[in-house]
Amino acid sequence: MFSWLLQNNKVNTDKEKVEEILSRGTDEVIFEDELRKKLLSGKRLRVKLGIDPTSPNLHLGRAVPLMKLRDFQRLGHQIVLIIGDGTGVIGDTSDKDSERPMLTKEKIKENMREYFKQAGMILDMSRVEKRYNSLWLHKLTYEEIGEHANQFSVADFIARDNIRRRLDEGKRVSLREVLYPLMQGYDSVAVRADVELGGVDQRFNLLAGRTLQEHFGQKPQNILMTPLIEGTDGRKMSSSWGNTVNLTDSPKEMYAKIMKVNDEVIPTYLYNLTRIPKKEVEELIQDLQSKTKNPKDIKMLLAYEIVADIYTKKDADNAQDAFVSVFQERKLPSDIKKVSAKEGDLLVDILLQEKIVQSKTDFRRLVDAHTVVNKTTQNTVSDDKAVAEKGIYKIGKHRFIEIQ
Repeated sequence: MFSWLLQNNKVNTDKEKVEEILSRGTDEVIFEDELRKKLLSGKRLRVKLGIDPTSPNLHLGRAVPLMKLRDFQRLGHQIVLIIGDGTGVIGDTSDKDSERPMLTKEKIKENMREYFKQAGMILDMSRVEKRYNSLWLHKLTYEEIGEHANQFSVADFIARDNIRRRLDEGKRVSLREVLYPLMQGYDSVAVRADVELGGVDQRFNLLAGRTLQEHFGQKPQNILMTPLIEGTDGRKMSSSWGNTVNLTDSPKEMYAKIMKVNDEVIPTYLYNLTRIPKKEVEELIQDLQSKTKNPKDIKMLLAYEIVADIYTKKDADNAQDAFVSVFQERKLPSDIKKVSAKEGDLLVDILLQEKIVQSKTDFRRLVDAHTVVNKTTQNTVSDDKAVAEKGIYKIGKHRFIEIQ
């Protein structure tokens, strides 16, 4: 159906599907009635999302707006996905309590290498308009930037909650941060967006797009904001905090990480990270609240649905079987990766090489938590500079490797 719509330049205007887009996985829709009329009109809309490459991996927090983009795509609308290689250098502090450090162009290039590939785990990238915002941002002159800046006041910027809070606490707010909303706003002008998606923390930046579009004689975009979701430690999912479930995680690792999240976030995950019919979601939440079902069973369903959506049902079956085997029946997985080590090799170097841990800091955190164990010898690793010994290592709750 989706392919037929695109091939025949048609847009699905089914009222139920339109209402689903406007209500599910949304925190706020600016000028909702206007957007509803556009969606019901049959006009193909240009729906924009920008992602800054601040880390190498997209995570489930990023998947929330990507899944919403997919909803628009399946109705036949044109998706415009922008990699913020221009904005990423400056850095957005919309959701930060302190100034975000500037990233080098080299780091940006390294981080964004597989962003479109990762987004393709959710979107049909053959139907996506793929853009890099450095293409237009790097060409702007001081005169043009001054023209853009003239559409806003300093009072507008410092009225934002997190900026006002930082100022009240005596924290530094760099003048560089003022530029970011101008840059994101101008993206909407450059791609002539009809709709822009973004997290609820992006409100000021999203509205900047409307202001600049009006200034340049374009019809201002509608805005659909998606909620922020919590990570594995209960805080907002963020690469800088290491509490993410990454799209690059293996199906088994993704499943296991989702099983670690707090029970309190299950409803948010069900609504925003699955497309289980809304009525069924409401029944599951009722079961959760009334305790008629074990939260673990609902979480297993949740983990299965997310893995099956991002990968395949077969991958989800295998991930669930592995979880039951390892965590419920206390068995070792049957597919533990085997690697060879030379005398004197450090355990951390092997784990980094095999991408079992993300960094030396990640490894040190696991060691400090006493969660790196040689299951063969039953010795717990207590030194982050420990030499690799032969045996099967369990790293954290769901990572295993055999050193020969």
